[in-house]
Amino acid sequence: MQLFYEEEINGDVFTLDTQESNHLGKVLRKNIGDTVLFTNGKGSLFTCHIEDNNPKKCRLKIVEQIFTPMDKFHIHLAIAPTKNMDRMEWMVEKITEVGFNEITFLKTAHIERPRLKLDRLEKKLISACKQSFKTWLPVINPIVDYDKFITDSAFQTHERFIAYVDQDNGEHLINQTTPNQSYLVLIGPEGDFSPKEITSAINNGFKPCSLGKHRLRTETAGLVAVHTLNLLNNQ
Repeated sequence: MQLFYEEEINGDVFTLDTQESNHLGKVLRKNIGDTVLFTNGKGSLFTCHIEDNNPKKCRLKIVEQIFTPMDKFHIHLAIAPTKNMDRMEWMVEKITEVGFNEITFLKTAHIERPRLKLDRLEKKLISACKQSFKTWLPVINPIVDYDKFITDSAFQTHERFIAYVDQDNGEHLINQTTPNQSYLVLIGPEGDFSPKEITSAINNGFKPCSLGKHRLRTETAGLVAVHTLNLLNNQ
């Protein structure tokens, strides 16, 4: 059964906005009495019956609510955005399917895109959550200055890593992590992190890590990091 998303679900009955009402009533041709599944992106799965399939103001009644707690581990990916936003949209879609919790975009020395519009990324994220039947919606943070981010005391309890291209950086991420932890992984732009940025991260408690023996594109590296941490925690 298809999963739908509505951020604000309060009480036993809720009404969809015009866009979602039209999608449910006209596009999908759902009828009064039909059963549909909704999530609020905060862990809850709602089984609902359609009380009114008005294409402008569809009303639903909740008949069952199931809450799924968050995983014991937490994956935070911090990445420099690529110049081509299609590649970032692809990555956000795929890491959502695999499973992650939070993403922050970094303004680095070799950044290719210093400004970001998050609307399309958020839509891709929501769509991927619905497609992969996830009830927890990951967090997308605005772009932030690299130096400010790596010195943030909020990450002191995380297992922190920086992935970069270096033949001497041979210890793979999966061999440096332990299950059921909070992880923060830094991924650089196409031109990689600058030597100064790498040194600064290491001085602030980040461990160098490898994501494999081959050079990866930025969005591929992000996906590999998230997938690796999921493998570690789902064995």
